[in-house]
Amino acid sequence: MARPSLVEARLRGARRGIGWAAVTGRPAMHRAAALAILLLTAPAAAAETLLVGNKAEDTLSIISLATGRELARLPTGKMPHEIAISPDGKQAAVVAYGGTTIDVFDIAKRTKLRTIDLSPNRRPHGLLWLGDGRLVATTEGSESVAVVAPDGALTSIPTGQKGTHMIVVAPDGRTAYTTNIGSGTVSVLDLNAGAKLRDLTVGGKPEGLALTKGGRELWVGDLDAPRVSVWDTATGEKIAERPVDPVAIRVLASPDGKLVATSNIASGTISLFDAETRAPLKTITVSGEQAKGQVTLLFSADSTRIYAAETGHDKVAEIDVASGQVLRRIAAGKNGDGLAIAP
Repeated sequence: MARPSLVEARLRGARRGIGWAAVTGRPAMHRAAALAILLLTAPAAAAETLLVGNKAEDTLSIISLATGRELARLPTGKMPHEIAISPDGKQAAVVAYGGTTIDVFDIAKRTKLRTIDLSPNRRPHGLLWLGDGRLVATTEGSESVAVVAPDGALTSIPTGQKGTHMIVVAPDGRTAYTTNIGSGTVSVLDLNAGAKLRDLTVGGKPEGLALTKGGRELWVGDLDAPRVSVWDTATGEKIAERPVDPVAIRVLASPDGKLVATSNIASGTISLFDAETRAPLKTITVSGEQAKGQVTLLFSADSTRIYAAETGHDKVAEIDVASGQVLRRIAAGKNGDGLAIAP
């Protein structure tokens, strides 16, 4: 029989109540050194923080993802919605959909640092924090997109479209795409030039959207029909359409670029697609109920889990992507919707 390794022997001994010295026979100094090596090579404990914008009570929940315990609940502007994490992972920005502002928080200290006024832009919703430090927010109430530079300078880009709601930015950090629910379009913007380039007529009521294949394809959901459409960003032409459960209020690409997920609010399900082939992979039943109000989706950094905001019962569902199983439900504030994870 093969002799057990040192670690295996230690574990077996621990289960039988045998001390480290009895297993190794080494002096105390050697034991301490061996233990230090084990600690150094062990996987680091996850210390991620889940942030939830509670739109019905104007607060931000800060939650330990490891334990599911809420660490703090902080006041925000009116109707907090989308959340964006700073490039260094230390700050969180939260839009006030019922106003004109973005609140910026220190995540570790759990305090508000400042409030950015986007006026004359109104009703900010979709929000991104770009690698160069710019904040980009859709401002639905003024049919525009607001761009805040790291020095605080504000640029407004008119879309001239109704319901400018969600936004994604290409890897170049320059080209942005924003859905306009009331106009049935997606506006293509040049963030550096501060100008709209064109509108894509996608039809229906587009809201959720995601970029795949390095920005070459754009996936768009539809509040009017159980479908997601795929568009070639170079030509502006529709190249595919896939059915989903009613209806895809959010569309999300996984961090590893392999998957596209849609949050189907009327069904309480998630549709998963292969991002490369566009083939449907599976439908995950989260609640299976429209009453649960499933809206925002968020992948974990390693793409193995999905978080779904169930606004109807103030919970965030954690789902294992491989099995499709709901692992747990994490309590948040009233109508928790916008989600982000800080490292």
